[in-house]
Amino acid sequence: MSKNSMTFRDNRTGKEVELPIIEGSTGPSVVDCTKFYRDFGLFMLDPGFKSTASCDSKITFIDGEKGILEHRGYPIEQLAEKSSYIETCYLLMYGELPTKDEFDWFNRLVVEHTMVHEQLLQFYKGFRRDAHPMAIMVGVVGALSAFYHDSLDIHDPRHREISAIRVLAKLPTIAAASYKYYTGQPFIYPNNNLSYAANFLNMMFSTPCEEYHISPIISDAMDKIFILHADHEQNASTATVRLAGSSQANPFACISAGISALWGPAHGGANEAVLKMLDEIGTPDRVSEYVEKARDPKDTFRLMGFGHRVYKNYDPRAKVLREAAKGVLEETGRADDPLFKIAMELERIALEDEYFIEKKLYPNVDFYSGIILRAIGFPPNMFTVIFALARSVGWISQWIEMIGDDHLSIGRPRQLYSGATKRDWVPIDERD
Repeated sequence: MSKNSMTFRDNRTGKEVELPIIEGSTGPSVVDCTKFYRDFGLFMLDPGFKSTASCDSKITFIDGEKGILEHRGYPIEQLAEKSSYIETCYLLMYGELPTKDEFDWFNRLVVEHTMVHEQLLQFYKGFRRDAHPMAIMVGVVGALSAFYHDSLDIHDPRHREISAIRVLAKLPTIAAASYKYYTGQPFIYPNNNLSYAANFLNMMFSTPCEEYHISPIISDAMDKIFILHADHEQNASTATVRLAGSSQANPFACISAGISALWGPAHGGANEAVLKMLDEIGTPDRVSEYVEKARDPKDTFRLMGFGHRVYKNYDPRAKVLREAAKGVLEETGRADDPLFKIAMELERIALEDEYFIEKKLYPNVDFYSGIILRAIGFPPNMFTVIFALARSVGWISQWIEMIGDDHLSIGRPRQLYSGATKRDWVPIDERD
């Protein structure tokens, strides 16, 4: 990386310091302020870290203004169209697309680790039957460190790799089991003759008394959802995984922390919120009424699944799922479902109406993923679980990159303190 600099001047003292400007391979450059406190005795205040780069990463690049999302330089549209989730996982973890032999080796390794320790399944019995599947995910994934402690030396590259494979391979089994426990159905074991997506669908929807027919169209849509959610740069959950990992916590604990962060409705719950919004609208003839409510700044109603905090253009992932949604609705015979008619009318308005176009309120990935998952048969409380399952490879790839950094240090955000200054303790009977 080449370095330039900028001059920072403290108007209180007149002191000036040159701050290095570091240029990445693409995207905005950054100001190196690592010695800012040493030089000025000041902290930077940046709530939400909207203008702060927390790390140097080679994994994912986003340009929200242009609607670009790339993994290791490969556009997400190409990966979703031509790749598979397992191949994308290899790319995220190792930095390059695999050769045929590398892919076969990696896929076989994942397949060999799909089962979970039988005692881990007993862990589910400690939860109430009506426990939210995400609550189960947080606990069970965190508990993996109690069952697979033979690969917890984070300083050993082989241990890091096998832990990553275990996360990738076991998350579908754990996720499907959380659904089965919630519904009272028996657990379904992995079928290693199936693809990653098909295996997950089978564990979700088959029962000992009835085989689940796996549609190639639905399996392909599921694989696309996994690819499109695999990583998304330094979002809240990924930053949480990195911060937890900076303390040298074990990888399973870090992934559990990421799942916890993802559970928040402002992060991973958006596609579930889309379905709740469609239910609230109720019928297609009420769409225009709710569009007007969305336009009214005094109205508390908000259209969910439109616009994005990062993308100020069309979400590139939404373009892919838009086409997949059509195929799934036709395959499942749900195209005439009133809920989906509402969704399609909202989509039409958002793509044609000047208000939406001017404000760039395009349908995003959550809008279409919610529609697809409902059509396949997933209940809304599983939507964020599927997000976590897909994102697990991004989390573990970011964790591996961070742990391998020679300059790794524990995260320690600073603060602007605005509380009481020093005061002395007084006996309780002397207090006003």
